[in-house]
Amino acid sequence: MLYDRDIREPLFDYLETLYGKIRILEEKRTGRARADVVMVTENAIHGIEIKSDADSYARLAGQVKWYDTYYDYNTVVIGVSHVRHIEEHVPEWWGIITVEDTEDGVDFYPVRCPKANPGINPARKMSILWRPELVQIQEMNGMPRYREKSKEFVAAKILEVVPPERLAVQISDVLFERDYTTIGETLRQYRLEHGRSKHTGRKRVRRKK
Repeated sequence: MLYDRDIREPLFDYLETLYGKIRILEEKRTGRARADVVMVTENAIHGIEIKSDADSYARLAGQVKWYDTYYDYNTVVIGVSHVRHIEEHVPEWWGIITVEDTEDGVDFYPVRCPKANPGINPARKMSILWRPELVQIQEMNGMPRYREKSKEFVAAKILEVVPPERLAVQISDVLFERDYTTIGETLRQYRLEHGRSKHTGRKRVRRKK
């Protein structure tokens, strides 16, 4: 029986082979759920839920709801024990990848490729970015900085001004460059410049090139 911990590292290698340039963010808060894996590609963000043979479907309905709010594409990675019933639990636009333990190691098989998520909320996707990252996108597009405005206001302005195809690439660009080792100082400097003070946490990250 494969567990989540057995799947992750081989999965990241498989995704890199499948998609090329990617960045992996693990355990990302996604509304009231937590995405096992968030994969950044050159023009999209993918949510990936892992359901090993040791997992049940108990929380999957709620997870699907939140994933579909945030991410351009979504995929579930399942142990072989879930193959018969998984299509009953995820929408038709979700990708499905099976994982099993073989004599040659952990093996993955794409059952269904993900399609563009029709229910994504662009504002929710924008909320993945930190405030200084929104500034980067504003600068890319020659926009005013709106120094006294909220993160939500700025994100909405970006969505109004920047064409979706261009914005998708720019979001990926800033996420590829995100540096968790320096974010504390980056946010401190940003708040000093804007007269704000707020605690920030830190997330785990793995990057693949």
